[in-house]
Amino acid sequence: MTDTDPRFSVLGARPGKIVAVHLAYASRADQRGRRPAAPSYFFKPSSSLAPSGAEIVRPAGTELLAFEGEIALVIGEPARWVTPDAAWSHVASVTAANDFGLYDLRANDKGSNVRSKGGDGYTPIGPAVIDAREVDPAALRLRTWVDGDLVQDDTTAGLIFSLAQIVADLSQHFTLETGDVILTGTPAGSSVVTPGQVVEVQVDAGSLTTGRLRTTVVIEAWGSAEAAATAATRTGDVTATGENPTNQPVPAASPVLATDAATPRLSPALRAKLERVPVAALSGQLRKRGLNDVTIDGVRALTPGSRFVGTARTLRFLPHREDLFASHGGGQNAQKRAFDAVGEGEVIVIEARGETGSGTLGDILAIRAHARGAAAIVTDGGVRDAEAVAAVGIPVFTAGPHPAVLGRRHVPWETDVAVGCGGTTVEPGDILVGDGDGVIVLPPAIAEEVVDAALAQEEEDAWIARQVASGHPIEGLFPMNAEWRARYEGERQN
Repeated sequence: MTDTDPRFSVLGARPGKIVAVHLAYASRADQRGRRPAAPSYFFKPSSSLAPSGAEIVRPAGTELLAFEGEIALVIGEPARWVTPDAAWSHVASVTAANDFGLYDLRANDKGSNVRSKGGDGYTPIGPAVIDAREVDPAALRLRTWVDGDLVQDDTTAGLIFSLAQIVADLSQHFTLETGDVILTGTPAGSSVVTPGQVVEVQVDAGSLTTGRLRTTVVIEAWGSAEAAATAATRTGDVTATGENPTNQPVPAASPVLATDAATPRLSPALRAKLERVPVAALSGQLRKRGLNDVTIDGVRALTPGSRFVGTARTLRFLPHREDLFASHGGGQNAQKRAFDAVGEGEVIVIEARGETGSGTLGDILAIRAHARGAAAIVTDGGVRDAEAVAAVGIPVFTAGPHPAVLGRRHVPWETDVAVGCGGTTVEPGDILVGDGDGVIVLPPAIAEEVVDAALAQEEEDAWIARQVASGHPIEGLFPMNAEWRARYEGERQN
């Protein structure tokens, strides 16, 4: 008998259970920097299902709602203790699904995903099913679009665990019953979406298709900003680095400072020059101009070989104080505002006073900065979830990893102001360059002059290096005396 509830219409009836795979695609695992040896799972309530065309509500006081386009399997014949060879015969159909999650609540779930992924409407599914008997389970294609832009595109050939393996493995633990749904994991490309955006997911098997599963993000309406803040605390709202340790009401989100129009931007030509120059060369030229205190000391790249060029977007932390963290640490605090406002090619620079006893960001904020097109993150404090942050792919320069959450040492205070990071002052719009030698701050007014001089010096140093490599002694050559200078200039002109 067909269930008339629109949430279950594509399935024909309400499923007994929804089982989801934590990590299944190689592309996603490589982003995280780890590949599991065996699949792991979590349950989602059937009340989380929604049809194509439905809206998903992002609760007031939260901001990190992420999509995960997935292939959903619908069980036909019950399966218990089946082998991988026989498993696919127990699958009735295939369809598209979106395993939405609210990352603000993820830390409290500790892997269960009850709060973060169990909400009403957090599992859109459909709009049509494909008969499993008519497809090759190793040749299904999954695609996801956000506002019409393709953001996920992978096939089941990229799975770490095949679809049949997943069905067989689950059947060893409990009976998969008719109508049960298995969400088989998401590939690389999952990210955060905001109210007003539209997410579409489609599964194809040759000429067969599910059509696009369409979901629109909306924000929960509350009677006042104060009510939203109170509700966020009641539902377990957390700071992006972990938790609200004081368990106190958090403030409503305050507006992001409108600094974009006044923030100097790098021209493509200047950026291209800076990408060719090492930090050491820029340091030498700035020193010649009387600027010695322009290095952000004590920070190193989280991923060796990282390099970046960008303009500063700043965030300032104050030393931890319980009452101030209660008023400034939760909700859409300064930390979250900075990561949500960073623009393409900008560098988030965090003043943490050199305090490494807690994290100043974690993997979720790194994902957000990367999705926004940020050039890098620089903090003279710690980084939490360091391996996961490194796997995101955005250059991060930090004083080191630390597992503790923000509220142990810091209060997120303000954004887009002059800050002191690693012993030097950084103003919004300053140009930053980072490589294996560290991070340097370049005043925009002299950037062109400095980089041109640095490029010329690099060319000269390369010529000197060739002479030394060919057997010439250092004396008189480095630095060049008049004789060597004349020879160098002569070769340049030829």
